[in-house]
Amino acid sequence: MRTFQAEEHTEPYTACRSIAGPELWARLSSDRKLSYDSEPLIGDLIRAGGQGMPKFLPDLARLEYTIEDVRRSEVRILEVTAEICLNPTVRLLDLSWKNLLPLLTQDRTEVHADPVPGSELVLVWNDPARQRVKYRVASQNDLLALKITDEHINPESAAKEGNVTVGMIDSIIDEAVHEGILLSPPSQLNRDQSIFPLNDYVDKSFLSSHSFTLQWHITQACDLHCRHCYDRSSRSPMSLEQGIRILDDVRMFCRNRHVIKAVSFTGGNPFLYPHFAELYRAASERGFSIGILGNPTGREKIESLIAIQKPTHFQVSLEGLQAQNDFIRGEGHFDRVMEFLKVLRELNIFSMVMLTLTKNNMKEVIPLAEILNEHADRFHFNRLSMVGEGASLMLPEKEKYIAFLDSYEKAVQKYPVLGLKDNMLSVLSYKKGLEPFGGCTTFGCGAAFNFLAVLSDGEVHACRKFPSPIGNIFRQSISDIYDSPQAQRYREGCRACRTCKLHAVCGGCLAVAHSLGQDIYEEKDPFCFLNE
Repeated sequence: MRTFQAEEHTEPYTACRSIAGPELWARLSSDRKLSYDSEPLIGDLIRAGGQGMPKFLPDLARLEYTIEDVRRSEVRILEVTAEICLNPTVRLLDLSWKNLLPLLTQDRTEVHADPVPGSELVLVWNDPARQRVKYRVASQNDLLALKITDEHINPESAAKEGNVTVGMIDSIIDEAVHEGILLSPPSQLNRDQSIFPLNDYVDKSFLSSHSFTLQWHITQACDLHCRHCYDRSSRSPMSLEQGIRILDDVRMFCRNRHVIKAVSFTGGNPFLYPHFAELYRAASERGFSIGILGNPTGREKIESLIAIQKPTHFQVSLEGLQAQNDFIRGEGHFDRVMEFLKVLRELNIFSMVMLTLTKNNMKEVIPLAEILNEHADRFHFNRLSMVGEGASLMLPEKEKYIAFLDSYEKAVQKYPVLGLKDNMLSVLSYKKGLEPFGGCTTFGCGAAFNFLAVLSDGEVHACRKFPSPIGNIFRQSISDIYDSPQAQRYREGCRACRTCKLHAVCGGCLAVAHSLGQDIYEEKDPFCFLNE
């Protein structure tokens, strides 16, 4: 459904004036000052119909009047509301002609259907986030969102009454909030400003997340045995019933915190979880945005998931060029990934490639980017966390790593596939006078802030890249875990970073600091070069 934005600084009844022509319009309005009370003018337009005027003109005048009335309205839109509520500027206009909205655009080259008789409901409102008056033909979803909110119907009851999934109802409400038709309380996932102070480089947008992601390791089973694997331990498998309870718990957490909900299914290899299709469907039915972090798999398996809900992205891993990658991940893995990337492109799924940066593969990142530029949508790297089997590998020397970052930043201009992720790129951006990009999770280190990692036995970690247990979701609610003192400690980052103006967009990497023997609550990332 197309949404229009009202033109700024237009004369009253611009479209009506244009259609009537200056001579007739002057005659119709000669004895009045064209106040924004439309009814006398509409009466004149109705009577003017006998002079060859289009019969839709009175409805067009009502529409233009309503848009201007909303623009000039002094109704106060609350900046903070306690619950989702109707935008008080919303007007629902019942017109007797269809296809009037395109007549209001100033783009006269646009082709659109001619007005025809017929009932059409039009929404007009002032979108507070964008500070623009918007209008569109009201869809059934718009009307349902208004009804649910106005009558205080909970999503579960609305889903049951409409015989649809609760996820569909959540999505309808989320869309209305996004468009400004409904007003929502602000996100309840907020940084502590005493620990993440605002400054001339970091604004408040980096202190509040509007989404939450569950990085869900639904199984330990894996068809690879990578040399840098963080955790090959044996863990209890999760039943489908336990998985569905987790989805319900996280859905309510996100609803109560007023954030968009997302889940990234991973493992091990998520396709080796025996109930993956059922769990994926359950996440879809609950309105989750779904991503996959896994290994190459058969095309038919991806197509079966698309039939349920298209994943937002599919992330695979490469650890360098073919020889280096296959040394880490097993013979033939590089070729399987490259073939799988073709499948993802054919299926129009956003493809991401992740590389774990080590001393041995750093020099291969940019050559690999040259290859992936034609095959993937995004290529990121994270520094190795030397835990688990990764303890047998080595991180690069700091000086060589800093030089690599500089070459990487330059390569981004040449290879659009390259993405910015590692938090030390925030330091480089700052030192080069560039805008902040947000670091690893768009909020610097997002450990226990805008994501949590959950393992197959229910153990919850602030970050999966190193041991950071903060609870167990089989015994506690996600809300209790998120609000726990343990989670708060990870969320605050290290004490050494608190006076840094980059804290909210960087914070270093706790996993790297941990693997190099640092006290992660006190000492900063050893690779930090801000003051060098």
